[in-house]
Amino acid sequence: MNTVSTSEPLPSVESALRSAPSDALVATARRLLGDRAGAREVTLLLADYALRTLRPVDPLPGTEEAVSAQDGPAGRAFTGQRPVVEPAAEGTAVVHVPVSVRGDRLGVLCARVPLPDAGPAGVGRIAAFATALGHEIAAAERDTDLYLLARRSRRLTLAAEMQWQLLPGRGCERPEFEIGAHLEPAYTVGGDNFDWSADGDHLTLTVTDGMGRGVDAALLTGVTVGALRNARRAGLCLADQARLADQAVYAQFGGKAYASTLLLRFDLATGTVRAVDAGSPRLYRRRGDTVRHIELEAQLPLGMFEETAYDEQIFSVRPGDRLVAVSTGVHGARSPEGGLFGEEALRRALDTAPARAPQEVARSVVAGLVAHFGSSDLTADAAVVCLDWHGRDPAAS
Repeated sequence: MNTVSTSEPLPSVESALRSAPSDALVATARRLLGDRAGAREVTLLLADYALRTLRPVDPLPGTEEAVSAQDGPAGRAFTGQRPVVEPAAEGTAVVHVPVSVRGDRLGVLCARVPLPDAGPAGVGRIAAFATALGHEIAAAERDTDLYLLARRSRRLTLAAEMQWQLLPGRGCERPEFEIGAHLEPAYTVGGDNFDWSADGDHLTLTVTDGMGRGVDAALLTGVTVGALRNARRAGLCLADQARLADQAVYAQFGGKAYASTLLLRFDLATGTVRAVDAGSPRLYRRRGDTVRHIELEAQLPLGMFEETAYDEQIFSVRPGDRLVAVSTGVHGARSPEGGLFGEEALRRALDTAPARAPQEVARSVVAGLVAHFGSSDLTADAAVVCLDWHGRDPAAS
């Protein structure tokens, strides 16, 4: 066993990881943590698409195929986004630390280390290492399928493959806000999508529900999201983003298919929100102990008719507010007996999770929906986006 001082930093970790081949990050992590933290065993677990299990990348001999993403030491580290130390044999402990990139939760890094390296300082170094590893995984996914394959408990449909590649991630974190989002049915989703982009002054967030199922729905949503991004990147206001996306979808599908979309643009300095409600996604706000549906003017879905004009509405958010946007597959879902999931069920789901992080809230709403439906194989796509608004510190402006 290597003997390492608990005060020794892990120098040049980023450069060592950057120089590793894209498919060799786990092997490189094992070598680095073995050399510099005395680790005997290192396993990288990535969350599957349904956020139910954590699956090993390049598993060690004898390790389990997958572990719970909610229970056990690794599951608690993932759900709570904090290190969990598990005592082990022979004077060692297994340190489980979350692997995240700017608020997007990827998985958990598990390392068995000597007890002296399982104290606060050692755990802090391993956590910093995990953050560097997460950024390299995000970059490496452009060049290898290894990490995408590790997330799959079964094969994705073609439509789901298209949708997951279209997403920005499942979370985003900045000083002004934190976002968590989830899609179901994770392995067969077709038309639902969420998207966001933040610059120094604004956050733009959209939730899209493309009509239809399967590849047809995925193609429709792909055109819609691509058109919205193109208009946004041209610097257009929110209403014009909707207008140009509407024209693009109509030009492609001639009004035979359309996409219901909620568009939101947040002023990061003031909390002023501009909104365009182009269809069926709904928006709820929890402020203190009160949950209410934010009523917006219902306008035509994108691509339903030619040359539709859209109007913006304005409301505001305060520090401490929580917004939850859901697609029709959530608020309009019915059980096999015909019971509507509906607004009251959404309110209950939000009321039971006031202290949870946005990613856990999104997962909790979907879990309630799955329980109501009686199966994770939902008959309609369901998208949930939760945003916690912190606001900007005036001293930082």
